[in-house]
Amino acid sequence: MGALAVFPLLLLILQIGANSAKYEPNWKSIDSRPLPEWYDQAKFGIFIHWGVFSVPSFGSEWFWWYWQKQKQKPYVDFMQRNYPPDFKYQDFAPLFTAEFFDAKEWTDIFASSGAKYIVLTTKHHEGFTLWGSKNSWNWNAVDIGPKRDLVDEVVTALRNNGDIRVGLYHSLFEWFNPLFELDAANVFTTNYFPTSKTLPELYELVVKYKPEVLWSDGDGDAPDKYWNSTGFLAWLYNDSPVRDTVVTNDRWGYGSICTHGGYYTCSDRYQPGHLLKHKWENCMTIDKKSWGYRRNAPLSDYLTIDQLVSTLVETVSCGGNLLMNIGPTHDGRIAPIFEERLRQIGQWLKVNGEAIYNTTAWRAQNDSLTPDLWYTFRPQEKNIFSILLKWPNNGSVILNEPVVTGQTQVVLLGYGPLKWEPVKPSGLQVHLPQLSFSQMPCQWAWTLKLTGAT
Repeated sequence: MGALAVFPLLLLILQIGANSAKYEPNWKSIDSRPLPEWYDQAKFGIFIHWGVFSVPSFGSEWFWWYWQKQKQKPYVDFMQRNYPPDFKYQDFAPLFTAEFFDAKEWTDIFASSGAKYIVLTTKHHEGFTLWGSKNSWNWNAVDIGPKRDLVDEVVTALRNNGDIRVGLYHSLFEWFNPLFELDAANVFTTNYFPTSKTLPELYELVVKYKPEVLWSDGDGDAPDKYWNSTGFLAWLYNDSPVRDTVVTNDRWGYGSICTHGGYYTCSDRYQPGHLLKHKWENCMTIDKKSWGYRRNAPLSDYLTIDQLVSTLVETVSCGGNLLMNIGPTHDGRIAPIFEERLRQIGQWLKVNGEAIYNTTAWRAQNDSLTPDLWYTFRPQEKNIFSILLKWPNNGSVILNEPVVTGQTQVVLLGYGPLKWEPVKPSGLQVHLPQLSFSQMPCQWAWTLKLTGAT
């Protein structure tokens, strides 16, 4: 057979192979896609809630809904005290100025935190897009407010860093969009809104910015068929420019959360406390009461670094990733309290990152008898990590779960080898060094690395 005849046949064989590997637009096929390995290895990311809601910066990023739809008294009173009677939510948009926003400065802070991926809100439920969406005329950051493509600036700065992956958040629905309200009134038997707004935006975000995390949210109580979620995800996994590396969550229509998609979120601030069969993510906020920036938040509403480290450790020990949220100001600053927390957790990860990144859940997540002690595992080196959230007062700690051998060694990360002895019926007692505060390898939680144990 001649070479010219072989070439078309080869193309046909390759095409058949490619077709057989394609994902179909149904949940059984979509859910069969393996999660790209990088995501489970990354463990820690940063969420960014930024938009027009950052201008009033009062109460919540749901400001518009609580003020205009639910007419909650604190929001109504706030507007009556501070704005004229005819002021509309849309009037906040020109005040979303971002004059101090510097994507490189943000990226430097993110890099110092040790985060491996960033998820930026490109559009929240208010419908305002942080890029010049063709489908959001005069309600986007290029046409009004900053007059800049904020998504492009963040994505470019992160990619120039090289070590942090890009993620984009996108809300499926919009509270007050007339097309969505029309579809809702028709009990979602019509789909004017997703076909003219949501889906074109999603395709545009993927093609233009090539995110490796696509964080969907806000189904508006509409089913996945209304959003054509499986059709979009089939394209994303088969034909998009990020088909091999992109990771998605589980918020693709009413009933899909914690059931369908790449990894599960199940609820905001989700912390099951035990190992799950499916990969999951704990998305949570440093400000306990809001995802967006609040000018009037007291210090007591911010989680301490001890609490954040504890949350990270428990999440990773139970097989999850932690997505820790900050809310920048309307003028583009990361407030000092957020910057401090991010830099602090980065300081902790510089010492203890070996027990977080590229680990898996071990056969035991927390110690059965010793409180505030969590385990992770590195199968490549067969290393067990025991993370102490509190430094014992008596100079030693008992690890009840590991099975020791004559070759077992224990190292305190950031310090060095420690003495230990076996205990009955199983486990070991590790003798901790007497260290002053300045001699401690870190300030908030401490990791024992065990080799030669099972």
